[in-house]
Amino acid sequence: MEALKTNFTVDAKGLACPMPIVRTKKAINELNPGEVLEVLATDKGSKADIQAWAKSSGHQYLGTLEEEDVLKHYIRRASENEEREAVKFETIASNEELQKELETNSEIAVLDVREPAEYAFGHIPNAVSIPFSELEERMSELNIDKKIYVVCRTGSRSDMASQILTEQGFLNVINVVPGMSEWNGPIETKVN
Repeated sequence: MEALKTNFTVDAKGLACPMPIVRTKKAINELNPGEVLEVLATDKGSKADIQAWAKSSGHQYLGTLEEEDVLKHYIRRASENEEREAVKFETIASNEELQKELETNSEIAVLDVREPAEYAFGHIPNAVSIPFSELEERMSELNIDKKIYVVCRTGSRSDMASQILTEQGFLNVINVVPGMSEWNGPIETKVN
């Protein structure tokens, strides 16, 4: 395949969420409208993260190529009339609020949208694991009538997941911020 023409490359190899997105946001602002950014990443979750961010910000996600263990993401910078401010999900809860809710309400669901390895090394007891990249195909596994608290490592993927669930008719969705990076409550692991 012929090499794609890009205007700038961001090296996010070896970085975990949210760093590939943070670097992508910073770099895209340096480009002129219509120019193409290449993001090199090794975090498997970065594909879904970058796709969702591009969609919410108005930039055009062009695609991802995989070469060995490196994902090469391509994003076209939108012009001012195409670009829009990335939407932030407004209904949020702190880690402490979720912990109190878990102690008093057995009718809630906790949705963990991190990657399977992240979930395996430590998650909230009884949390449902559906990685962000699989959410649209697997949301039928969730009860639309339950109050759903969405968690990830920092609140970024869970923000995008909360928006997707709400767009699909889930009415009682809450994004947990800052998420598992600062979770002090009970933890279960699935590693031997």
